[in-house]
Amino acid sequence: MANNHEQFTDFDGVIILTDSRTKSLKKSRKKLRDRIRDDFKENHKDDIQPKFWSQGSFQMGTAVNPIGRVVKEDGKDVTIYKYDVDDGIYFVGELSERKSVTTYHNWIYDAVDGHTGKSPIDKNTCVRSVFYDGHHIDQPIYFEVEGNIPQLAHKAKDWIDSDPREFTNWFEEAAKDKPQLKRLVRYFKAWCDYQNFKNAGKKMPSGMVMTIWVIENVSYNDRDDVAMKDTLANLKNTIDAQVKLTCKRPTVPTDENLMEDYKCADFFKERLSAFVNSAKQAVNETNQKTACGKWQLHFGDRFSCANAKDEDEQANTYRSPAIVASNAKSAKEA
Repeated sequence: MANNHEQFTDFDGVIILTDSRTKSLKKSRKKLRDRIRDDFKENHKDDIQPKFWSQGSFQMGTAVNPIGRVVKEDGKDVTIYKYDVDDGIYFVGELSERKSVTTYHNWIYDAVDGHTGKSPIDKNTCVRSVFYDGHHIDQPIYFEVEGNIPQLAHKAKDWIDSDPREFTNWFEEAAKDKPQLKRLVRYFKAWCDYQNFKNAGKKMPSGMVMTIWVIENVSYNDRDDVAMKDTLANLKNTIDAQVKLTCKRPTVPTDENLMEDYKCADFFKERLSAFVNSAKQAVNETNQKTACGKWQLHFGDRFSCANAKDEDEQANTYRSPAIVASNAKSAKEA
């Protein structure tokens, strides 16, 4: 059967966050940290000083290069690339020293205001600094009493238990000695990026949701195309069994459904079903280039078929393993 493992690993080389964007994020993160530290030393020197901890996909190595979006800037078409890093700001001290959620948001907003030339965005969960090329830095604010679960300063919900460091540890434990898992997460996120790009007004699930779902439904194989097909099928089985679209956070707060406010469930289910069908067809194809084209339908042109052979591979037989749900693995782990 057609083997597109090479096309997948080439695709990973295209979508993994480039060195230049990694350096750009680190540079932006450092400058914002320095700006906040300086502001606190000058304006809040008698208060708890901030500490920082980077979190999310950038920290876990699953961030992907975004597809460029054309926007109007001063009447001209400009291509921007939306990529980001989450940089947690932690205040560690006694509960009696804690300020209000609003106070911390205002302090951080004022500290970073003017840095990028664009006004920061004060979101419920973080303060976002947006840069002209489209990348942004999200800075959620936490208060931590030594030995207790950190609490997020949420403008709508006040202080809520939240420990992103625990989530990173959970992910790294799952991905330990399994590089294929990180590649699969990047493939799923690149799929979502392309679907968002192609379907204006629709929104695929977040990167965190896709990361959790991949880990909970992963099926390993020596070939990335087969692992992708089986993980997609496992995820569809999981989704089909749900009355309401649900993704529970595996770490504090564990009762949170990350899909609670998601508005595009029918769209996502249709896209997932179509992808599962194409994935099965691709793996069962005998022509590598034809199979590659079926993957390309869902990933876009960044999934190149230039080196796929336009010839029959029927002699190379492949039997699909049984699909096993929820963290199950095939006999071979990559």
